[in-house]
Amino acid sequence: MEALTPLLLLFLLTTTTFFTTSVADDGTAMLALAKSFNPPPSDWSTTTSTDFCKWSGVRCTNAGRVNIISLADKSLSGFIAPEISTLSELKSVSIQRNKLSGKIPSFAKLSSLQEIYMDDNFFVGVETGAFAGLTSLQILSLSDNNNITAWSFPSELVDSISLTKIYLDNTNIVGVLPDIFDSFASLQDLRLSYNNITGALPPSLAKSSIQNLWINNQDLGMSGTIEVLSSMTSLSQAWLHKNQFFGPIPDLSKSENLFDLQLRDNQLTGIVPPTLLSLASLKNISLDNNKFQGPLPLFSSEVKVTVDHNEFCTTKAGQSCSPQVMTLLAVAGGLGYPSMLAESWQGDDACSGWAYVTCDSAGKNVVTLNLGKHGFAGFISPAIANLTSLKSIYLNDNNLTGVIPKELTFMTSLQLIDVSNNNLRGEIPKFPAAVKFNYKPGNALLGTNAGDGSTPGTGGASGGPGGSSGGGGSKVGVIVGVIVAVLVFLAILGFVVYKFVMKRKYGRFNRTDPEKAGKILVSDAVSNGGSGGGGYANGHGANNFNALNSPSSGDNSDRFLLEGGSVTIPMEVLRQVTNNFSEDNILGRGGFGVVYAGELHDGTKTAVKRMECAAMGNKGMSEFQAEIAVLTKVRHRHLVALLGYCVNGNERLLVYEYMPQGNLGQHLFEWRELGYSPLTWKQRVSIALDVARGVEYLHSLAQQSFIHRDLKPSNILLGDDMRAKVADFGLVKNAPDGKYSVETRLAGTFGYLAPEYAATGRVTTKVDVYAFGVVLMEILTGRKALDDTLPDERSHLVTWFRRILINKENIPKALDQTLEADEETMESIYRVAELAGHCTAREPQQRPDMGHAVNVLGPLVEKWKPSCQEEEESFGIDVNMSLPQALQRWQNEGTSSSTMFHGDFSYSQTQSSIPPKASGFPNTFDSADGR
Repeated sequence: MEALTPLLLLFLLTTTTFFTTSVADDGTAMLALAKSFNPPPSDWSTTTSTDFCKWSGVRCTNAGRVNIISLADKSLSGFIAPEISTLSELKSVSIQRNKLSGKIPSFAKLSSLQEIYMDDNFFVGVETGAFAGLTSLQILSLSDNNNITAWSFPSELVDSISLTKIYLDNTNIVGVLPDIFDSFASLQDLRLSYNNITGALPPSLAKSSIQNLWINNQDLGMSGTIEVLSSMTSLSQAWLHKNQFFGPIPDLSKSENLFDLQLRDNQLTGIVPPTLLSLASLKNISLDNNKFQGPLPLFSSEVKVTVDHNEFCTTKAGQSCSPQVMTLLAVAGGLGYPSMLAESWQGDDACSGWAYVTCDSAGKNVVTLNLGKHGFAGFISPAIANLTSLKSIYLNDNNLTGVIPKELTFMTSLQLIDVSNNNLRGEIPKFPAAVKFNYKPGNALLGTNAGDGSTPGTGGASGGPGGSSGGGGSKVGVIVGVIVAVLVFLAILGFVVYKFVMKRKYGRFNRTDPEKAGKILVSDAVSNGGSGGGGYANGHGANNFNALNSPSSGDNSDRFLLEGGSVTIPMEVLRQVTNNFSEDNILGRGGFGVVYAGELHDGTKTAVKRMECAAMGNKGMSEFQAEIAVLTKVRHRHLVALLGYCVNGNERLLVYEYMPQGNLGQHLFEWRELGYSPLTWKQRVSIALDVARGVEYLHSLAQQSFIHRDLKPSNILLGDDMRAKVADFGLVKNAPDGKYSVETRLAGTFGYLAPEYAATGRVTTKVDVYAFGVVLMEILTGRKALDDTLPDERSHLVTWFRRILINKENIPKALDQTLEADEETMESIYRVAELAGHCTAREPQQRPDMGHAVNVLGPLVEKWKPSCQEEEESFGIDVNMSLPQALQRWQNEGTSSSTMFHGDFSYSQTQSSIPPKASGFPNTFDSADGR
């Protein structure tokens, strides 16, 4: 016991010193606070803090630590000293309804703080990250501080999972709300009225327990739909008035406690839902100054309601509209009740001045419905079949999805229906032979089993009832027949001429014994962009892989065709160019094989990806087929080009253009070992832009929409000019129609997987946006997405970088140390860091699309030169040429072509190998939108 006495004394001395120091620190903070008030409360001292626990409005713990400051309604002027942030035991601070100015100080990391009341003062700003780390915070009230300089909703509150009340109304908040409200399981009140918040309601509100939602009177107005309210079943009061919300009122039948709903002064449309009329809890509702349609709603006599200035069809509450009007409104409902229809479809007579509607000569029955070329989204409502007098339906050139209702086939008066240039899918109903049915172009997923005798239209019909029908059909048939005959003749002529020329130039390759070699398919021309040795452009054709598993059996009888031209090259050629797949030629190893460098006799460099079927299995084979499927459908300067593929026994080989500078990961993480120079900021942001352009093309500018699913630095390859191309398309899948698709097998790389994909298997284009955000963070920091060598709190790059973004001043310290950044460069870096944060948002709906990323990064690249004319051509074809012109050009080129491999060609094949430019696609890459 005596031996322990010195240790005990040391412990007591240390503890006493600690408490004494803590109390002294509180005293220092309270003295600074007293000096910041002008004047301070009468019993507060500005010279000594000996008795601060006895000051009015101050309460301390038994240990003498400040835990409550209550100074409401004290007519205080001055400011709040920043030293308040050192009161580590502070639980509540109430300084509301005073005359304080200056900035609201930081309370960051006061983990005991539960309540902040500072409303109704004259504060002029809020310190950055003021509310970070407040893990015990329950109430934040800053309302009625409208002198605050414009600021954003404090996203650092995501750490405050115990929040019950957020009062930030009339505090000059600007911008979009962060999607973090699912973090607040106990949140009851959210008051954000009288600010300048824009954008949509965050989807995470659906997972909250909010009872009182005040977001009314935003200066510019929030926008988007209010569909999220249908999931907010705890709502008692919802004030959304004086904004720019549009679309219909959702089903609120599950909000059994909702008594006050304020929707006036918006752009809401559609019919007031019957479920709202029967909501027993409702006592007060305002619907005036919107664009509501349909019957004037009849609420219970106990409900206080205002409904003025809408587009209701009647003036008597509860009275129904005419059958034609109700049917047309049901059609509009399938389109989401567009505002333009609400504005032009007024009254109870569809034949009385309604736009896009034509009636018969008697002015009673609708005979034409022309809703084409308006970009409407949604689906075709089966209710349209109730318009039994309809002769013509134009729905072309919109963004409609879903199926064509079979009910339309029973419309006895129907003569023409045009649904071309949409995104419809499913089986085509069998229309009577007398109905002209236009569904092409567009609708790539729509079946082709149209009814017997129906003629696929030419598409693009738009106008009124002037479409061809009746006796004109036979004339059209004759014209079509003549055109087809001419095209067939030209196709045969082109094939013969081209075959003759190609046989003279490259006949030597067809003399190889096919029994001794596999076959490789190579596209028809060289792309000069981005690869040091002159890479090849990939073919662009149909998804046809039935031959992939077929054995090689003859010279011309069993070729593995890529639409748009094919060629057979002996397997021996690949062995020669890779030095018999020498170890010295290995560029890298992947999950299913090895990549070798190869050089053809003309100096063209290639990369050959060699896989064995035994190692691949079904999964590997599907990824092999997927990679070919994508790369034969897309062509872009920032996507690595597939030159061809080879099937040889149990081996599968893919041949790509060669990218001599390796991959981005090597330049970021292994540059010392490999002898590279560290990337400059100009190179990094240029690479980021290249990647964004390539992925944007995959998502939205190609003929089909694709999702990469494995975007990461090792799949971003660099040419000698340090321009980037996205590679490795083995995990690419078609982007799903609708909201998402669900994958049963997780694909991709940990560290780059979007949260919703990793948790639920949901796949949208936003999983690529998330991965792109991670790549941006790696470009900024020089750190890997996952690094087990670092402490746990820093090993996950996204989590760590999000904390960095809370305070802009932290960003320079987080950058790759090899970067030399001046003031101008730092501004660029801040923009990219901000973009990285948005791209890695927790909810996919809050992430931008890749087009936005292109528009952000484009201006940051100091100089963007338009590509040379050669890069605007693909497969040796100028996409602006007609097919006869292209054929004539090839004939004129004779033996001067620089293309090494050619094969069979047909005029008809070429037609599908030249994809049309997507709508809105810029003619050059120096366009104003940054693409």
